[in-house]
Amino acid sequence: MQVYFSPYSPFVRKVLVCAAELGIAIERLPCAAHPVTRDQAIVALNPLGKVPTLLNSDGEALYDSRVICEYLDATSANPHLFPIQSPARWQSLREQALADGLLEAAVLMRYEQVVRPEELRYQPWYEGQHAKVISSLDQFEAWVPDFGERVDIGTISVACALGYLDLRFPGEGWRSRENLAAWYASFSERPSMSGTRHPQA
Repeated sequence: MQVYFSPYSPFVRKVLVCAAELGIAIERLPCAAHPVTRDQAIVALNPLGKVPTLLNSDGEALYDSRVICEYLDATSANPHLFPIQSPARWQSLREQALADGLLEAAVLMRYEQVVRPEELRYQPWYEGQHAKVISSLDQFEAWVPDFGERVDIGTISVACALGYLDLRFPGEGWRSRENLAAWYASFSERPSMSGTRHPQA
C-alpha cells in the first residue's frame, strides 16, 4: 500500500501510527499538498486534494484519515484499534472525533498564520479556533483516567493531536494539564509514535 504523505500532517501521522501498531508496511509518496495550490496528482485520486490519500493493494484510493485507519484495522491480521463492542467503541470514536476537531481548528489557525496574507487576517476568527483547542484540551485532561493503557483509535488520535501542537504551537503550554502531560509522555515512547515524529519545522 502507498500513502500520499506530508511529514508535517498530523492526519498522515495518525495513519502511520495505526499502520505501525498493526504491523502494516506503507510506502510514503511525496507530494505537494496545499490548501490553495493543490497537487493535481492527489486531486486525480481524491477530489479534495488532501493528505492522507491511501492507495490500497488493489489501486483503489481511500480517504480521509478516519476511513484509512479503519480500513487498515479491518484488513489487518490482528484488528484491535477499533473496538467492536459498546461502550468501548463509542468511547474511542468520541475521542477520535474530538482529537480530529482539535486538529482541524489548529490547522486552520496555522493556515491563518502562514497562508492568508497578513492584511486579510481576522483575529476574532483565529481566536474562535483557538478556543476550540483550549476546550478540547480541557476535556482530554478530564478523560485521562479513561485512557488507561489503551492503544486504540481514540488514544492514538489524541496523542497525534498533542504532537501537532508541539510542532506548530510550542508556546501553547498544554502541559499545564498535568495528567494529560504525564499520559502523553508515556504514550509517546511507543515505537509507533517515536518512529513517526514530525521533523522540526
